[in-house]
Amino acid sequence: MLELKGISKGFGGVKALSLVSLSVEAGSVSALIGPNGAGKSTLLNAISGIDPPDEGEVIFSGERVNRLSPMAIARRGLSRTFQHLELFGEMTVLENIMVGRNARTKAGFLAAGLRLPSGLREERESLSSSEEILDYIKLGHHRDDLASNLPIGEQRVLEIGRALATGPKLLLLDEPAAGLNMRETRDLGELIKRIRTEKGITILLVEHDMDLVMRISDAITVLNFGEVIARGTPLEIQKDPLVIAAYLGDEAA
Repeated sequence: MLELKGISKGFGGVKALSLVSLSVEAGSVSALIGPNGAGKSTLLNAISGIDPPDEGEVIFSGERVNRLSPMAIARRGLSRTFQHLELFGEMTVLENIMVGRNARTKAGFLAAGLRLPSGLREERESLSSSEEILDYIKLGHHRDDLASNLPIGEQRVLEIGRALATGPKLLLLDEPAAGLNMRETRDLGELIKRIRTEKGITILLVEHDMDLVMRISDAITVLNFGEVIARGTPLEIQKDPLVIAAYLGDEAA
């Protein structure tokens, strides 16, 4: 589904990523972990086109996409959420989902503005699909509420719902459990597993909650100082001395 070849990214004199290569298998839940400042969010930005890499290739479904715009990448089936919530707070919950559907619409501005049949048909389809997604993520009862009025846990879920509205094949989740309590994190884990098993969507997540990562991931890649230091199953990563040293220091390893 996704293959990264020699991804490097620098900011001034700082090398945020150095020759990062990894692959994500279709139908998997893969995790990207590492200490703060390891380059995890930078890598997601490179994959999604928000901040393209200086070197290397991002290959999604067999196509090199790292020279495409974020919208073009999203239209190909790669969507994401953000570490810091990026909802439209003054829009309703339903409207936020419908924004995500925009990546799948084909009727142009003229058809929509003149209320032509093609534009009206897409509008009805977008509304119906968005309501289905709200029910799926269990936020249908908040349909007409402002997104900013939701508690943080439900805002995180809404952002995932908006990403689902783009019709992704691959979903990138950047610290989806940030700010959540234990119950909300458990429910989030169940939602992620449902998205994979019921919708067949491949998932790559960046996350600091190790309990969540170990519980839902098929494969884990570990970054430290912008380089891949380990990859494997959750059990293999838990026992890897390089990973232990990165998190706890050499003496612990």
